[in-house]
Amino acid sequence: MKRRDFLAAAACAPLLACAPPETATLPAGELRGSGLDLGHRLQGRDFAAPIEVRKAPVLVIGAGIAGLSAAWKLQAAGFDEFLVTEMEPEPGGNSRSGENTVSAYPFGGHYLPLPTRESTAVRELLADLGALQGDPRAARPVYDELLLCHAPQERLYKDGFWHEGLMPRVGVGAAERAQMARFQAHMAELKETRDASGRYAFALPVALSSREAKWRALDRITMRTWLLENGYDAPGLHWYVNYACRDDYGTNYAAASAWAGLHYFACRTGVAANAASDAVLTAPSGNGWIVKALAARLGEKLLSGATVFRLSQHRQGVTADVWLSRENRAVRVEAGRAIWSSPLFLLPHIAEALPPAIASTARAGSYAPWLVANLTLEAMPADGAGAALAWDNVIYGSAGLGYVVATHQRLQRDIGPSVLTYYHALSDTEPQVARQRLMTASREEWASAILAELARVHADLPRLTRRLDVFRNGHAMIRPVPGVIGAPGRVALAQGWGRVQFAHADLSGLSLFEEANYQGVRAAEATLRRLGVRHSSSLA
Repeated sequence: MKRRDFLAAAACAPLLACAPPETATLPAGELRGSGLDLGHRLQGRDFAAPIEVRKAPVLVIGAGIAGLSAAWKLQAAGFDEFLVTEMEPEPGGNSRSGENTVSAYPFGGHYLPLPTRESTAVRELLADLGALQGDPRAARPVYDELLLCHAPQERLYKDGFWHEGLMPRVGVGAAERAQMARFQAHMAELKETRDASGRYAFALPVALSSREAKWRALDRITMRTWLLENGYDAPGLHWYVNYACRDDYGTNYAAASAWAGLHYFACRTGVAANAASDAVLTAPSGNGWIVKALAARLGEKLLSGATVFRLSQHRQGVTADVWLSRENRAVRVEAGRAIWSSPLFLLPHIAEALPPAIASTARAGSYAPWLVANLTLEAMPADGAGAALAWDNVIYGSAGLGYVVATHQRLQRDIGPSVLTYYHALSDTEPQVARQRLMTASREEWASAILAELARVHADLPRLTRRLDVFRNGHAMIRPVPGVIGAPGRVALAQGWGRVQFAHADLSGLSLFEEANYQGVRAAEATLRRLGVRHSSSLA
């Protein structure tokens, strides 16, 4: 099935005819979504008036990775007088996870690459959680072997065969292979490129990247345009680069900024004493293990199912009206300062007297819709021809982005039941159209399409699937279209708004774990400085 046909086909009954007979009776499952009802209620502020007042010196709004990182930094500085609110029933944002009797599994972020030396806050966090052993600022840290992804790490299905790695090799001629090798050498060179100030051209976090005009100019064209302008026209290479942009940014390479596309390949410079440089940290729950560890430390300081629907500032502090879903009532939180760690597009619907420049920047973002499905299997599917079943399994030319195996880290991972987490970025049409399709299609329509797609490479998979749960996220991540990365308004948000600091990956223009962590820690440190709380920086 061609990617452009997927959305239309998913809604059509004839799709069932092209799936194996086993899909005639679909497995049971649940259809879930991220903030679908409450998010829309925010536009009309359809909430009752608060009937209680609570006080907190600092209020953190949003418990995704940015908010949890901000809270982590506050606690690390010995400051414990804060409250964290989260609209969803569980914290974690794009790193949330679930669990059943077979395994834990992710609803979003499923791995963390080895942190770069510049990602100091991520390294400190991992050290605090025991994932990084020893000095977090060591040149080559040691990481917990149980979290380092076991081999084989990734494979690609093309022309009837599986092979290791994601760069297409099956059915690729000599000229195309040469072009792929030239591209890889080009990216390796960019990894080492520094500007006159000593900054990397492409650093992680983004804020540490070169500011020279020749690099920032790449944010004015698309990644596809950059490839063609640099003599890269091999179909397999274009597929690979497009896959990378869809996978990390939820955005087709014909719409993604060339700066963002190159950043994907050139920013990953992390190394380890006990792993290869392309290793990743993962667990059955994806990045959910980090979320659970940080949330456990918050205890009653974390209010889940708590939606801030009105935010205002005054001379003495910040006032936030919060809807408590489980209690079906609203409370008012009076705080001295606040850290906004929710997506920026929500801000104009909530904040009163928001400066026009901030409101304009918040409204300007375009967000990618995503679908994640977790398939619970009674047994693992057959490997297929070629390379053995890997942690990450990708199908060339497929509608989706492939699947990861939740039980891959087990020593006997090929035995017994398992959970496969399937990813699909709805990136081949305009986000508004894709979002509407995402929200209106039934679980059965999505399940039929997913099983038909995966049955192309695993004929036995529909028969083995006992449950198929679908998770929808209409605004999963900001899209790094041209102009987003270097937008002056977005960069200016790091200065905050009065008593409110902004902390979200949206400020970076890239929805990466490292960026969310950086923005959360940066906002927490700015808040600590304004409160006069002494602390050592995690960013220096």
